[in-house]
Amino acid sequence: MSSTAAPHDPAGIASIITQYLHLEGPLLPMLHGIQEAYGCVPDDARPLIADALNITEAELHGVISFYHDFRREPAGHHVLKICRAEACQAVGANALSDKVLSMLGLDWHGTSADGRITVEPVYCLGLCACGPAAMVDGQVRGRVTAEALVQELAQ
Repeated sequence: MSSTAAPHDPAGIASIITQYLHLEGPLLPMLHGIQEAYGCVPDDARPLIADALNITEAELHGVISFYHDFRREPAGHHVLKICRAEACQAVGANALSDKVLSMLGLDWHGTSADGRITVEPVYCLGLCACGPAAMVDGQVRGRVTAEALVQELAQ
């Protein structure tokens, strides 16, 4: 799957890469910096990163795909993360997820057509005693319902 976004400014990407080259282990800070600037790690940044670090694009893809917070496309205005860990599953997270996705008309990692909402799975938010748990725009929520989450995202 390839990014459908317009090409990004190579000089801007190169500038971000250069900011982190002096670090020991610069790849993750570099990826975070690019994502912060562009809302994602665009496909056209990959060859520049790989070249700067003398790694293959396959190695780079392995790192980007391992860390679930890195995106190929910018996220929606609101990001909903629903816990998929066992403790939350035991108290209804699967039914919650199914209902939220259905109500929003999205799949996992999907973003609404208007760009307002992105839904992502997450594996433990540390609210095991208050499951099912979710995170809305970086704020954790415990004992959530599908209706409450969708209502909060509609605001």
